[in-house]
Amino acid sequence: MADSRTPARAKVDPRLRRVEAELRRFALSYPAAWEDNPWGERVAKVGRKVFVFLGKVDTGLSITVKLPRSATLALGLPFTSPTGYGLAKSGWVTSHFDRGARPPIEVLKQWIDESYRAVASRKLVEALNEGSTRVPRR
Repeated sequence: MADSRTPARAKVDPRLRRVEAELRRFALSYPAAWEDNPWGERVAKVGRKVFVFLGKVDTGLSITVKLPRSATLALGLPFTSPTGYGLAKSGWVTSHFDRGARPPIEVLKQWIDESYRAVASRKLVEALNEGSTRVPRR
């Protein structure tokens, strides 16, 4: 029996579910990236730091990333807003897509890349820049 507070399964947008899965796979392909579920939300972390929040996919999709270089440009887009809880002052941006939306997947992947590079250790970023798939030892 479904909880009356949860959207019915039929309302889930299959396109947004596929986009979320693609972005999740992309984020987890980075060196030392792993998935966690704090606060009931799916996140990608590197070490102990979150670099992508993937909001619950019910009828929409949200993604939150740290954009120290491109936050100002990103915030000019109609689907973005500064992230709450004081995170915006550190460059965190949230994008939300309602049912039927067509998220710009390649832009979101660029933002995931920027966020990973902003949060990951210097050694991991250097390994990424060198094209290494091996995770450097601490």
